[in-house]
Amino acid sequence: MKMKTLAVAVAALAGGSQVFAAEVYNSDGTSLSIGGHVSVGVGEYFEEDVKVHQVSPRINVGGKKDIGNGVTIDAKGEWSLNYLNGGDNSFSTRLGYIGATHDQYGRLVVGTQWAPYYDVAGVADIPIAFANDFLYASGYYELGSSRAEKMVSYRKGFEFGEGFGLNLGLGWQGQNGDFDDRGQIALSTELAGFGLGYVYSGGDVKFGTKSESATSHVFSANYGKYGSGLYAALVYGMNDYFYLGLEETSQLEGLLAYGVNDWTFSINYEGVENDKDSKTITSETALQAEYAVTPAFVTFAAYQFDLGNDYNNEENDYWTLGARYYF
Repeated sequence: MKMKTLAVAVAALAGGSQVFAAEVYNSDGTSLSIGGHVSVGVGEYFEEDVKVHQVSPRINVGGKKDIGNGVTIDAKGEWSLNYLNGGDNSFSTRLGYIGATHDQYGRLVVGTQWAPYYDVAGVADIPIAFANDFLYASGYYELGSSRAEKMVSYRKGFEFGEGFGLNLGLGWQGQNGDFDDRGQIALSTELAGFGLGYVYSGGDVKFGTKSESATSHVFSANYGKYGSGLYAALVYGMNDYFYLGLEETSQLEGLLAYGVNDWTFSINYEGVENDKDSKTITSETALQAEYAVTPAFVTFAAYQFDLGNDYNNEENDYWTLGARYYF
């Protein structure tokens, strides 16, 4: 038996920032880790008053087991934290799944998880403070536009010669509230630092006694690695009854970042259009800076400019100064 109390390793890149996990147990092909982060800031962060606020903090517990024949089983539970406002509703579920991975046959996951849709659409959802709001609009768990509730997913990579491959992602969700069975398929590739992706999501949704087909087509392109030199990403989506139940919408997200000497500077843009009425629903851009004091402790400063919309005269700029500690 081998216990590790401070073996901190980079586990993945998700939500745009490094995700760490402290491995607390590792023996005979079985491991257990604890991860997540605490993130706090001071500013006008989606509120009109200057306040102390939190930025998507979470804690997770994960385990892995090599069961032989090239198969590894893993499980993860992750919960968002509320350590302000007296800690009301302190924990709520973000992730909860069991997965099986085989080098040749791919990966199967069942539960609440990051969806194949996000593999393609999330390439601009990276800076700590302000990123891609579209992916987290009302009903996103049921639609599977980022984290997907009650999903079965399958992913596999295919190699077609040196330096070129194709990633396939499939997802299915059963009936959930007003949402009928849903399916999604994602395709992506990377070559010489450039990535391209496409994803489709479809299924019916009820509006009272009426049902409509809620569909989304998203195309994405990206280059580089966030936090190391130049990183650029562009996402464009076309949707029917997918965003807030509106009949026809489209969205555009762009991110340009440069990382040097533990600093990452970025500018991003997000706009959502109601194509049925030819009106802008939301339009905003943000300037952000992140500084990695250590790999596990990152400070940040950000200012988001509201570029206006066609529905009201309200324009709310937001800003924040804060820090994120990974554990």
